[in-house]
This record gives sequence, structure tokens and C-alpha cells, in this order.
Amino acid sequence: MKHYIRLAFVLMIPALFAAQAHAELKLGYVDAVRLLEDAPQAQEATRRLQSEFASREQEISRAQDEIKRIEDGLNRDGAVLSESERRNRSADVLSRKRELRRMQEEFREDLNIRRNEALGGLQDQIKESIQEVGKADGYDLIFFEGIAYANAAMDMTNKVLAGLTKRYQSTGTGSAGTKR
Repeated sequence: MKHYIRLAFVLMIPALFAAQAHAELKLGYVDAVRLLEDAPQAQEATRRLQSEFASREQEISRAQDEIKRIEDGLNRDGAVLSESERRNRSADVLSRKRELRRMQEEFREDLNIRRNEALGGLQDQIKESIQEVGKADGYDLIFFEGIAYANAAMDMTNKVLAGLTKRYQSTGTGSAGTKR
């Protein structure tokens, strides 16, 4: 029994020293989601993407409206249409729906590719800004992604956001590193 107590005590000593060492560390965390929403580079990238994809969004919306119009007409006039005309209109609706699904899928894929390109450049800027704040304020460790809980006193998101805003204003273009 004494052997187990001695072993437990020996195993606890490093934990006690580790806890003391951690108490001296300066820790902070950055809210990644908030940065990706509030950083001026992210907002500009979002505006550019909306502008770039607006015409395709409108095209999809027009196709949806046209399908609805045809379906409404088919439902309204179905009883007076000949069987072949009803079949033709139903086939037309199915064909248009397939085309619409293809357009929507291509739209989502292209938008995701462009968004990832824009965010890739922004993530590099975020990392640089975090490093700058960490060095300037003497942090030992800064957590960025995958935080389940953190004390609000450790939140340094505003400092990083200020750094990103300063970087955005100094470049004049606000480039989030988008690639084409």
C-alpha cells in the first residue's frame, strides 16, 4: 500500500510543477468566426463575391420563376390540355428542373472555390496579425481555432481586428489575397 502512495506522490510532483509553470504563461485566444465576419478584408471579399456572382444568382432566380410559371399553368390548364400537350409540358418542366439543379450545383461549386481563395489570403493576414499582437503584447501562447471555452478576459480578438483594419487601411485596396 505504501508503494502505491509513494508512486502517486511521485507522479503528482511533475503535475504540480507544470501547474505552477502554466500560471506564469500569458495566454490569449482569438475568435476565428468573429474575425472572418468582422474583418474589413472579409467584408470586402464578401462584397466582391456578391458582385461577381450576382448575375448568376439572378439567372437561377429567373429559371426558378419560369419553372413555377409553367407548373402553375400546367396545374391550371391541365384538365383542358390534350394528353400529349400535358406530357410535353411535364417533360419540359422536368428538363428545366434538371437544368436548374445543374446550374445551382455549378454555382455552389464556383462560389465555394472563390470563397476559399479569398479566405486563404485572409487567413494568412490573420495569422500575421495574431503574431504581431502576440509579440507586441508579450503573449506566450495564443489559441485561434478549436476553442470550446475561454474566459472573456483572455479574448484578444479586438486587438487582432484592429491590426487587420490597420493593414486593410494601409494597403488601400484591402486585398484579402484573392486569386483568379
